[in-house]
Formats: sequence, C-alpha cells, structure tokens
Amino acid sequence: MLSRSCINLVDLASADMMYFPQTPRALPRAMTVQGVIPEADGNESNDENSDSPSYRHHKKKIIVANFLPLHAQKNLESGNWCFSFDDDSLLLQMKDGFSSDTDVFYVGSLKVDVDTTEQEEVAQKLLDEFNCVPTFLSSDLQKKFYHGFCKQYLWPLFHYMLPICPDYGFRFDRLLWRAYVSANKVFADKIMEVINPEEDYVWIHDYHLMVLPTFLRRRFHRVKLGFFLHSPFPSSEIYRTLPVRNEILKALLNADLIGFHTFDYARHFLSCCSRMLGLDYESKRGYIGLEYFGRTIYVKILHVGIHMGRLESALNHPSSSIKVKEIREQFKGKKVIVGVDDMDIFKGISLKLLAMEQLLKVHPELQGKLVLVQIVNPARSTGKDVQDAKLETYTITKRINETYGVPGYEPVILIDRPVPLHEKTAYYALAECCIVNAVRDGMNLMPYKYTVCRQGTPKMDEAMELASGCPRTSMLVISEFIGCSPSLSGAIRVNPWDIDAVADALHDAITMSDVEKQLRHEKHYRYICSHDVAYWAHSFMQDLERACRDHYSKRCWGIGFGLSVRILSLSPNFRKLSVDRIVDAYKRTSRRAIFLDYDGTVVPHHALIKKPSRDVIYVLRELCGDSNNTTFIVSGRGKVSLGEWLAPCENLGIAAEHGYYLRWTKKSEWETSTVAADFEWKRITEPVMKLYTEATDGSYIEKKETALVWHYQDAAPGFGSCQAKELLDHLESVLANEPVVVKRGYNIVEVKLQGVTKGLVAEKVLSTMISDGKLPDFVLCVGDDRSDEDMFESISQATYGSSLPIAPEIFACTVGQKPSKARYYLDDEEDVLALLKGLAAASK
Repeated sequence: MLSRSCINLVDLASADMMYFPQTPRALPRAMTVQGVIPEADGNESNDENSDSPSYRHHKKKIIVANFLPLHAQKNLESGNWCFSFDDDSLLLQMKDGFSSDTDVFYVGSLKVDVDTTEQEEVAQKLLDEFNCVPTFLSSDLQKKFYHGFCKQYLWPLFHYMLPICPDYGFRFDRLLWRAYVSANKVFADKIMEVINPEEDYVWIHDYHLMVLPTFLRRRFHRVKLGFFLHSPFPSSEIYRTLPVRNEILKALLNADLIGFHTFDYARHFLSCCSRMLGLDYESKRGYIGLEYFGRTIYVKILHVGIHMGRLESALNHPSSSIKVKEIREQFKGKKVIVGVDDMDIFKGISLKLLAMEQLLKVHPELQGKLVLVQIVNPARSTGKDVQDAKLETYTITKRINETYGVPGYEPVILIDRPVPLHEKTAYYALAECCIVNAVRDGMNLMPYKYTVCRQGTPKMDEAMELASGCPRTSMLVISEFIGCSPSLSGAIRVNPWDIDAVADALHDAITMSDVEKQLRHEKHYRYICSHDVAYWAHSFMQDLERACRDHYSKRCWGIGFGLSVRILSLSPNFRKLSVDRIVDAYKRTSRRAIFLDYDGTVVPHHALIKKPSRDVIYVLRELCGDSNNTTFIVSGRGKVSLGEWLAPCENLGIAAEHGYYLRWTKKSEWETSTVAADFEWKRITEPVMKLYTEATDGSYIEKKETALVWHYQDAAPGFGSCQAKELLDHLESVLANEPVVVKRGYNIVEVKLQGVTKGLVAEKVLSTMISDGKLPDFVLCVGDDRSDEDMFESISQATYGSSLPIAPEIFACTVGQKPSKARYYLDDEEDVLALLKGLAAASK
C-alpha cells in the first residue's frame, strides 16, 4: 500500500507523452447494472457517462490474443475466403471451462494477409459466423510489432537473454516499441466494438499485449480485466534492463487479475513491483494481492492443462493406428525416446543430442537398441539465432549417426517438417521415455500429452497389440527450468546444461523397473486429468469474478498521461478537502480542536533536515495564537527534539512518542501516560533489532524513551522490505508475552508500549475541552501514516459528541490519495501548508 501520494506534476509527466485518440463510436451503450447510478467523473474517459457499442446486452467473455483460433484459406479461383476453427488452439479449448450459455468472443489477428478492400467483408463474416473480431495490422506494423519487438526483444529477455549478447542480442529500438504500443492500441479499438463494459469480462493472453490493459482501463475505469502470461517472467535483475520496464509494469497493474504458470514467475513479478514501483504484496486467505492506488490486483498461480477429449480423439483416429503400426515395425526390438520442440535457441535441442551422444558413449551396450526421435516444429521466428540453432542440430545429429550408427540403424531420427497431431500421438504412445530439455520455457504441455497417450485408448491398445487393462507406464526426463516441472513430481528433473546428468537420467528412465514406472505414470495421469484446460479456464474466470466484485462500490479517477495512466479507486465519500469549504466552516465556529501529524504532514518524509520550515512555524504560531483554537502536534518523535524544533510556538500542544508524553503549552509540564512503564522488553527487543541492522545495509535503530524503531528507508527496497517482514514476525514471536505492540509503518518497524496511541491523545484532548466547558464545534485532524488512522477513527466516533448539544464539524484528512478511515485527502505536504495558511489568515 502506498503511504504517500504519488500524484505530482513530475509523476504525471514521467510517461511517454503520447496521446491515443478515442475510437469513434456509433452505437449507444445500454446500462445493465441495476441499483447503481455511478457519479459522473467529469470527462469522456470515464465509463459512467460514455457511450460504447454493445453487440449484445448480456454477459460475454472476450478472449484477446495475438492470433485468432482460426484457419484461413483463400480460394484462388473464386476469390472467396474460407475459415474454420483451429481445434488445437488453446483459446478454443478453454471454452469448456465456461458455462454452456456463455457467449465467447475472440479478438486477434489472422495468420494471413487480407487486402484492405476485403477487410470489412471478412470482418463481418468472422463476427457473424465465428464471434471473431480480426485486428488487421498492416504488414509493416505486424513486422515491427511481432517479429520486431515481441520476438527480437521481449521473447529473448523473458527467457533470460540479455541484450548485451553480441550474436543474439538486439539493441533497444524505440521505433519497435512504438509499433508494439500502436498494435496494442489497435487491439483495444477492436475490443471497443463488442464490449459491454458493465457486464463483460476481458481476458488478455501473453506478452504480445502487455500494455493493452492501460488502453482499456483508461477508456472504461471499471472494466473487468484479466491477463495471463504464458511465458516465463524473469527475475528483477533481468527485467530491470528493459528500458520501458515501468510502462509495462504499470500497464499490467491496470488488470484486475494477473496469472502465471508457476510461483517463481509470480515471485519475480512481485519483486519487480516492489523494487521498481515500491509496492508490497500481501497474502489474504490464500490469495496474493497488490494494493495499487486503492485497487487490489490479484495474482493467480495456475498452469495451463491439456484438452483430454481432443487428445483422445486423435488417439482414436484411424491415421494414428496406421502410424503406430508403421513405427512399431520401423523400431522393432528398440527402445524409443521421444522429444518434440520448436526450433529455437531456448529448447535445448543441441544439449539433448549431446546427452544422447554421451549416453551411447558411456553405455555401449545400448548401441543398436536405443533410438531418440526428435520432432522439430517449425520456428516461430526468424533470424541468425534460429539458423545457428538449426545448423548445430543437424551437425550433432550427423556426427552421432556416423559414430554410433550402422547400416539399418540410426541412433537419432530427426523429423524436421510439420508433423500432424495423429503422427505425434503415435510416437508418444510408443516411446518409453519423453525428454524436454529446454534451458528456459514457459508452460510446455508436451509431457502432459505424452502421459495421456501412454495411458492409451481401446483403439490404440488394439493397434499396439496391448491387452485391455494392462498396467500403463511412462517416464519423463524434464528440465527444471520449464513451467510444468513443479507439477510433475514423479519426473526425473535435470539441469539441461549438465550433459552427464541428463545422460544418466535417460539411462535411469529406460532401465527403471516397470513397477516404479507404473507408479510414476499413475501419479502424473491423475493430476493431468484433474487439471485440464477446462479446469484452468474455469478457475481463472472464477477468480476474475471475485477480483471484480467490488468495482461498483468505489469511485474511480484516471491519473497520469500516456502509458503511465492508472486508476485511483476509493470510497464514494472520499474526496479532496477544499480549502474554501474548511475555511468557511472555520469562520463559522468558535471552539476548535486541531491535530496535526509531524513527519509526512508538516515536514516531508524525504527531507534531510527534519526541523520545520519558517512557513510552518509561522502558520502554527498563528493557529495556536488564536484563543479559540486548541492546536496539537501529535507525533511518534521524542519530546526533546519536538520541544526544540517547535519552541517558537508557545501555545502549541505537543504529544510526543504517540502520546506517551503530552504538554498543553510550552510553559506547562510534560504529562506522562497512565500506562504502566515497564521497559524490560527493551532488553529483548534491542539485540534482535541489532541483528537485523548488521545484516541490512542502510538500516538503523532509533531509540526513544518508550519505543524502539527500526528504519530501513536507505536499504535496498526489496531486501529492506523482506527484512522488515521477517523482523516483524521475529519480534511478534519473542515479545508475545510483553506489554508492547509491534507495528510496521512507512519504512519502519516499531515496538512501543501497549495502550499508547494517537487516538487516545485525541480522545483525551477533546474530553478535557468538554470538561472545561470549551465544547468543540470544529475538529480537524491531518496525518499520513498508519498510526494516524487511530486519530481519524477516534475523532469520528460519537462517544464524546453525544454530550454536545450540537455535533461538531469534523474533518479527518489523510495526506496522499489512498485507502483511509479519513473522509478527505490532501495530495502532499504543500497542500497541507496551503490549508493551514488559509486557516491562519481566517484567524487574523
């Protein structure tokens, strides 16, 4: 949670100062949410009072990805386009996770070029017949967006390849970045054509569209928006090399739910948010949430599954049975290891081949009895890296076959062509072992498919001449750097760079006893069946609905320009404190109580000199010089420093160390809280804090008479925050039986006496005023920290107000726009000073 305001002119101007015009709209949007009449926010970018076309007026799921789940082909004779669904597409298969009455729309590009003269006709046909909305990108934009920024920059970086690599790295090109942003804007325009923002859910897929959430959120502040990343998310040390790192992070935080395959990927993302944006995350009832400008962005960890029905249909296809018989005859008497990979530098194909070579070298008895069938899918990108990887693959394959092969036997069979699904399933069904040796990969589903194919079907059993009901076996050798590795606990995990270890793993896999193979297979098969693609889609959408359920209980404002747009979401009653309004109330009243925090309220947190400025001293003297005012500085600082700094203000009340010490004026004596002063807990606390101070560079301990405070604002952001959480847990454990409270504040962990709060200060001052006959009719409280929330709650309660003939006007105000118990906010310390100057002028 941000404890200070991030809204200032520098922050507003920090983004790409690009303005993206709104999409023209022709059809009015229907209001479908009953019982909610949201307030207009005063500009056309707010979804409450904007018009947008709506294709249908009931709930839809809008699935957005780089490519549509379609096959497209043009009849050269007739000139007509023919389209059909791609049954192998994940986007199509995930529909099984939605209810049968759900309308699913797809937004994405076609894999073929459509002439501009045909685009309107094709778009209408796809919308009417397939619920698809095509994004026609020009060839130049597509090249710069997909083959440029996505494949030459994001894809390598997300797979841990830094741009300094001389052979494969690409220097950052702003033109490619602008093409990426422009393409995402086109996708946003197309979503506008079919979305009904009050009802529909939008689910964006993968790294191609990472800034799309910003375009949608700035247009519809309450859009229900999910994002799922299908590739790895790199560690912060890698990600921070991206020149547009903040723009992409802020764009992702405009989603309501962000999904990752593994906890490692999610942890890296959260670390980036902490180190680059200063955000902390919390786990609440099993859900990980990030507080960002009053919104909670949830993080989901769940990998994609496979479509069981699609795979079983392929196994039952006659072509699969025919192919199985051919392969059985071809490799009769031999054990088959299968691998299926795209041709790129991250799949580790060459490392796999080297491990096979090492295996045959160390175990010559396997020569002539073992075959590695490596199926190579077509490369998804082009360039020198792909060409080099392909050349290396062929070179190693040729060397292995020449060294260990004999006439009629080749240890490595390289299949470098498009292989249909029925042929792949045949290889899966026959292979005794499957190996995935990628050096870095997202969610590789090949081990899942292999396991299901080894389970077989009656028709496949017949083709393989297996008895019905016979035990099934399978073995997996998988890299520890792929997304499915954590979910396959029965697999043999390997470091792909350790060629000897991979060779040993392959040997263990093919020589393992059938009983153990069966147990491992059954464990994997149960998991894969229960975590299929439908389960993944249903679970994600269920969490997205949960993340969006309070959208209409808050007011929203857009902040920032260009790609730095973010939405501030706060209570409907939370608003900026108007100086004119409070001055007017100040003038009408005659007995006033004013409570002001010190650090972050009248003195900036980041100020090196903590002594108040001349302006602050001036306004405080004016306020406490008014006989109708009772003015207090309420701070966690010590009484000595506060007494020295505020000495010019003779009539100013000071509550030091959260109210343990209190004096009404400079001439009065310090009063001490009635809380029992047992400080034995300091002997326990100080050694623990020293331990963390020594281990955390930039941290230090502040000693007070009634408290000990551990500061870490000068420590490395991620490490300091991590150490603070650990210290908090440690102190809560060792001080469980002591009369103290352990709290975490703005870059601090504080241990203080129990029963000493700023809220009690406010109660004591107000009660004293009432008992002295000075009935307060105006109460102002301003603070920025968590400790000030006690004051806001205290002055808002009616315990003291019930004894007053007329309820006082109460102004509880936090500094910075953030969730608070206060009803009002001011942006920063300058706003606070301007407010106090207004009141001081009114006193004159």
